[in-house]
Amino acid sequence: MQGNKDTKQAKVRIGYDGLVRKNFLGPMAKERFENELRVLKYLEEKGCEFVPRVVDYKAETLFMVTTNCGKVVEKISDSKLKQIFDELETYGVRHEDRFARNVTYSAQLGRFCLIDFEFATILETGEGLTVEEVTEYRLEQQRRQAD
Repeated sequence: MQGNKDTKQAKVRIGYDGLVRKNFLGPMAKERFENELRVLKYLEEKGCEFVPRVVDYKAETLFMVTTNCGKVVEKISDSKLKQIFDELETYGVRHEDRFARNVTYSAQLGRFCLIDFEFATILETGEGLTVEEVTEYRLEQQRRQAD
């Protein structure tokens, strides 16, 4: 494997074969998996070229394989960041986690790309998941454990 990008939310392996393997973990893992899958398939249908393509997935294990969209950028201006996320909305999707950590640069495409669509909304249907929804879920779980 070429690299890892692990968080509490997912284990991510970037392979030498140019594919990204992602196992969803943590709160609302099933919902986040389903949302990312739905959004990426929608964007592929719309012809959006600057997002990963789903190559394979296994719903029962919350596992997804996508194409690699390049390297995470170290620095990006606020105006460029806004421009990239605004461009995504022309394809009918709002990324609900609009931070530089979700921006990559693809030398192959010669452009900035977007990743991590666990928190995204399809504008046409309203289907999606927000960071706030998962945060509220976590807080509710913590309250239940405290009781």
